[in-house]
Amino acid sequence: MSHSDSHAFEHGHGDSHAAGHGDVKSYVIGFVLSVILTVIPFWAVMDGGLSKGATFATIVVMAIVQIWVHLKYFLHLNFVTEDGKASSWSFIFSALIIVMVVGLSVWIIYESNAMMMY
Repeated sequence: MSHSDSHAFEHGHGDSHAAGHGDVKSYVIGFVLSVILTVIPFWAVMDGGLSKGATFATIVVMAIVQIWVHLKYFLHLNFVTEDGKASSWSFIFSALIIVMVVGLSVWIIYESNAMMMY
């Protein structure tokens, strides 16, 4: 063990670094939740017992919950620590920019196509 490793170990810095990146339990919980959140909408579509509106709502709700699960258990984004807040806000800003670029691009393509019809 080098001097810097023993210093980090003695003062507990090594543990906090590993905890910030998750552990096996966190990944297993995330994986199990992801599988469940994938199977529910798949079942709703394949069974066909729900109305179209209820099926669509089930898919959308499960997708939103699954996004949250991925952000929490796999990307480890949180608003508890200062570093976590910075990571979370930068992720939200990046996601907003991507949504705007994709949404506006689709809108421009749609409007261009509509104008070509005249």
